[in-house]
Amino acid sequence: MLEFFSQLQPCVVAMEACGGTHFWGREIGKLGHEVRLIPPAYIKPFVKRQKNDAADAEAICEAAVRPTMRFVPVKSEETQAAAMVFRLRELLIRQRTERVNDFETLGF
Repeated sequence: MLEFFSQLQPCVVAMEACGGTHFWGREIGKLGHEVRLIPPAYIKPFVKRQKNDAADAEAICEAAVRPTMRFVPVKSEETQAAAMVFRLRELLIRQRTERVNDFETLGF
């Protein structure tokens, strides 16, 4: 994919925001392209028919050129790593609380 983008003149590259697109956003941005990540909830209203790759691509293109569209900034590796640690910590706390509640229900 990077080979494809390296052969293009710098342009706007719009993608639906998710964990993986931050990596691609960083890599494509290094090639001189303007990367726009759009939250999935902001793309959904632009899907005109059944959800498939072609309909999603059309909706992303439509959403990306809207003047009032809000974009997600591309996260750095450090920011993504910190967010992952935070989410993992929250998961562990939630699981620990579940176990404590399980023991209390069993009368321990």
